[in-house]
Amino acid sequence: DCVLLSVERLDKVEEVDKANLMITAQAGVTYSKLVEAAEDAGMFFPPKPGDVGAVVGGIVACNAAGARAVKYGVTRNFVKGLEVVFPTGEIVTFGGKLIKNAMGLDLLHLMIGSEGTLGVITKAVFRLVPKPRYSGTLVASFNERLEAMKVAPLLALQMIIPLAGEYLDHDLCELSANYLGTEWPAKKGNAHIFYVCIGESEDEVYSQAEAISKICEENGAIEVLIAETKAEQDNILKIRGEIASAQKAEGSVGDFLDICVPPASLTVLMGRILEIEEKYDTRIPVTGHSVDGNLHPTPLKELADRGLLEKVTEDIYKETIRLGGVISGEHGLGTIRLHNCPLWPDPKIWDIMRGIKRALDPNNILNPHRAFPA
Repeated sequence: DCVLLSVERLDKVEEVDKANLMITAQAGVTYSKLVEAAEDAGMFFPPKPGDVGAVVGGIVACNAAGARAVKYGVTRNFVKGLEVVFPTGEIVTFGGKLIKNAMGLDLLHLMIGSEGTLGVITKAVFRLVPKPRYSGTLVASFNERLEAMKVAPLLALQMIIPLAGEYLDHDLCELSANYLGTEWPAKKGNAHIFYVCIGESEDEVYSQAEAISKICEENGAIEVLIAETKAEQDNILKIRGEIASAQKAEGSVGDFLDICVPPASLTVLMGRILEIEEKYDTRIPVTGHSVDGNLHPTPLKELADRGLLEKVTEDIYKETIRLGGVISGEHGLGTIRLHNCPLWPDPKIWDIMRGIKRALDPNNILNPHRAFPA
């Protein structure tokens, strides 16, 4: 038995502070409403979770990330203040509209990403940035997955940081496009990376797109397409955003993984995934945020039918950890990943988390058995 606590009535954007570049919103405010309020004031909230219906409390509690993390960081980088209700009923405010704060331990960031295990977030103050004036999108197509993966570290070496850089299997693009009743523009190749560039002028965006295009073409791209209109850009982003929904509708996926490694190790990680495919005679569709090291392999349901799904997942996790990575980059552990936590080489971190949980929630009433092993 449990009590389900809803914050949907805490749905007000309390303030957009242009002078301090801050926005204050209650926990039930949706991502789309938060972004709209910021953009109406000429400002920009960079984190972009996959679901525009996500609410502020959940975005903070899960430290949501998304495609724009490579340029701006994750939700944690934009939270400046929180109002939290603790299991004791006490209401505590952390931080505020501050650029600097050296007052003791950084308890604000302890709450971010805690998945509701330490307190109930009721309000958040976020830092905003000026809204980019121009944007552009390009799609680079490759024959092989490994060729596509090699590009991201090369961009970093040239100090090119796009707003987003997404890896996509071609068949997943087609699946999502068919699901939406539209067309994926790139018809060549088996693997794609699309990049979103932003700038204060059209020339700045064009210059960055040209530099990325040149690197792609010098490293195996068989085609580079530039979305000329906003409608074309929106179509690409929509197809990318609905891939998981299309996979769920098709019903072939056994699991959605969320692994993350240092960005320069992505090519090695993809090579290991290809080896695992061969080992188990299967196909593992992959999407991901290629520029920040975060991939989403989706082992197929047929592996479960053969009793191999957990073995494949564990092999992927082991290779990820060997490369200095983690088994969840942005989705969190929740309950379904807890049995994989013993794979982590240093169990002391779980002891520390359990100690913090006991101190703040001694009766274990907030999301027990979530986020870390009991």
